[in-house]
Amino acid sequence: MTNRIKTRADCQTLDQNDPLAPLRCLFDLPPGVIYLDGNSLGARPHAALQRAQQVIQQEWGKDLIRSWNKAGWFELPSRLGNKLAPLIGAAENEVVVTDSTSINLFKLLAAALQIQAAKPDAASRKVIVTERDNFPTDIYMAQGLTEWLDRGYRIHLIDTPQELSTAVNAETAILMLTHVNYRSGHLHDMQAVTRAAQEQGALVLWDLAHSAGAVPLDLHAANADFAVGCTYKYINGGPGAPAFAWIAPRHHAQFRQPLSGWWGHRAPFTMQPTFAPAEGIRRALCGTQPIVSLAMVECGLDIFAQTDMQAVRRKSLALTDLFIALVESRCAGLGLTLVTPRPHEQRGSHVSFTHAHGYAVMRELIARGVIGDYREPQVMRFGFTPLYTQFTDVWDAVDTLHRILADQDYEINAPQEAVT
Repeated sequence: MTNRIKTRADCQTLDQNDPLAPLRCLFDLPPGVIYLDGNSLGARPHAALQRAQQVIQQEWGKDLIRSWNKAGWFELPSRLGNKLAPLIGAAENEVVVTDSTSINLFKLLAAALQIQAAKPDAASRKVIVTERDNFPTDIYMAQGLTEWLDRGYRIHLIDTPQELSTAVNAETAILMLTHVNYRSGHLHDMQAVTRAAQEQGALVLWDLAHSAGAVPLDLHAANADFAVGCTYKYINGGPGAPAFAWIAPRHHAQFRQPLSGWWGHRAPFTMQPTFAPAEGIRRALCGTQPIVSLAMVECGLDIFAQTDMQAVRRKSLALTDLFIALVESRCAGLGLTLVTPRPHEQRGSHVSFTHAHGYAVMRELIARGVIGDYREPQVMRFGFTPLYTQFTDVWDAVDTLHRILADQDYEINAPQEAVT
């Protein structure tokens, strides 16, 4: 298809024929902005403002503490989990929306190590395998947990996906991977990787932060063990919105986590001094939930109910194919290098290019209304959210990028700050 796109008018035709186009109007997108950073923070659904006002004015302001029952606050983590479950290939009552990705990762990683510690070969399984290029907080949480446990656990960092075949072995307790790499956009084959790791006796924990809501997922088909992910990227739940946790049902009975707060108690309002974990996925909960931010997550999830992940994926691939093709044709010889895999089966929904002055170029792009983001070293990331990104957005973004690079119109020595 991308070979047939020669003009902006061709992109307009694609937008007119796009079955997902009606969903764009459900988002509050500022005029004059091409937003290509939904892989960091999704755009705000119009409904989120009204929902927040409802929670604050009525449920909190008028109904006060009665809303824990009257407005269903107590069940909100589970109810949202059931709405999110179809996006990741989970079943009803297998997901809770709660806490942050980092905290959920800590809980699930600790539980996985405990499950492994109960096996006959526990003494020889002391290694957590992950990628050096994994999102740093995932590595930090694993480092913090292993240092705190002080039981001889260590972390093995690999540099390429090809190393997995030898890195995961009889010493591996946990394989912890992000399904779509935050920097390059590389997409792991979840089913193949999970199967290979489990054949070595390892448990597998997937971080779905850059794939939930962006690529079709089926945790059951992959026979995954554990998964976490965030809701503020492609699910459009709002800045810092609560994350989610999933545990394979076969692990529910063994699941124990050190943050055993009262919301994960079997009978929290009996106020017993001894912790007894709830049945099923609710044992992954910890303390009292952030209701206002939780409530807004539902607005993003409700939009997904109007489409399906196969349609989202088809448009995602079309958008990223077009972006790669236009950048490589229109910006040829201007210092850009593609780092995102070309094969569809290896690519998420963002595209990354490196440039010697990537930070300065991205800074200028943002100043001109094309919002992507920057990650060290020299990586410019462009996220494509099929629910609201248009094909004309792709054309116009590349047009702006070409002008900046061709004119070298960027400030090389600008002081470096966080870029979105």
